[in-house]
Amino acid sequence: MVASQPPGETLREIAARYDRAETTVRNQWSTHPEWPAPTGKRGQAYLYDPDQVDAVVTAHFVRPAVELEPGRLYSAAEIAAATGISAGTIRAERSKGRWPAPDDQRGAAKVWLGATVAEAVKGRQAYRRRGAAG
Repeated sequence: MVASQPPGETLREIAARYDRAETTVRNQWSTHPEWPAPTGKRGQAYLYDPDQVDAVVTAHFVRPAVELEPGRLYSAAEIAAATGISAGTIRAERSKGRWPAPDDQRGAAKVWLGATVAEAVKGRQAYRRRGAAG
């Protein structure tokens, strides 16, 4: 008779499911105060309830999909209102090559197409401070 595996996921399996580095899940996510307690062990790896993990990840680490009109132009202030990414963060990310160049300008204001913003935001981690409401 073969012993059944205990239910749950290891940190490695959680990282693979979310397409993140295992070190990110181990060193950042699993140290969050709301991270669920282990439900057991498989070998030397702790197991976590996938539903509880999903709740914490959704609330604190994965930025929700951006719903912007793909063909409409958005200013940094409008992007901030829609995504929670501040205009200052956009400037900083642009200077580091991690945010796309603007698609156009309105006077002195730089603007991006909704499709450009959605692509830039896809896969970004949410950057809420610990203890912040949300």
